[in-house]
Amino acid sequence: MGPDVIDHRVIDRYVTDLGSRLRGSKRQVRDLLAETRDSLSDATEAHVESGLTEQEAQRRAVAEFGPVKEIANEYQAELAVAYGTRTLIWLAVVLPLLHMAWEFVRMLLIGPWQDFGTVPPQWYLFIAKANDLAGGVASGIALVALVLGRVLARTCDTRLLARLGAGVALGAVGMVLAGNLAIIAATAHLDPARLLQSVPMSVASLITWTVIVRLGLLARRCLSCATIVA
Repeated sequence: MGPDVIDHRVIDRYVTDLGSRLRGSKRQVRDLLAETRDSLSDATEAHVESGLTEQEAQRRAVAEFGPVKEIANEYQAELAVAYGTRTLIWLAVVLPLLHMAWEFVRMLLIGPWQDFGTVPPQWYLFIAKANDLAGGVASGIALVALVLGRVLARTCDTRLLARLGAGVALGAVGMVLAGNLAIIAATAHLDPARLLQSVPMSVASLITWTVIVRLGLLARRCLSCATIVA
């Protein structure tokens, strides 16, 4: 009975092994594994109809489908590209919204720079402007990467495309992070008291950093999914 049970689980073992090697969206992983199981089941039925036993048919189906490591690499490349695409979409959409929300709160609670007590020096305004532009530039880069990705997908290797998407995502988040850190450092140098704003501004800052960290984690996971591919 032991061997029979094992033989009847050839497909299950294959799918389980394959699933343990994949990283990415849980839903997409489940879909890929479901498609794999269906393909193996169909192939098994065909081999049974041709005269093989159930156990032999399952083993033949698995052998024809391909080595689990090779299939895992192909699937992982697809998952990495999909995860990278989703991350870039988030960057392209969320960063402009985040900037507009922050500017609205700043103008509502603080007002223009000239109304902030005294007009800050030019070097500070330059850093502030660069920080304002960072989100828009990062969003534009993500949008361009999405468009180019669709074009390159026709000719470019999926694994390379996955790594490029992850690199762009990390670079975009890094740009926004650098801009925010620069304005904080500049503000602390100019007037540390300005870092202690009202409660609403502190909440807005907390939300901003929460979003940035979240995007950074998405970009980091995107790179992790891409670098798993052999």
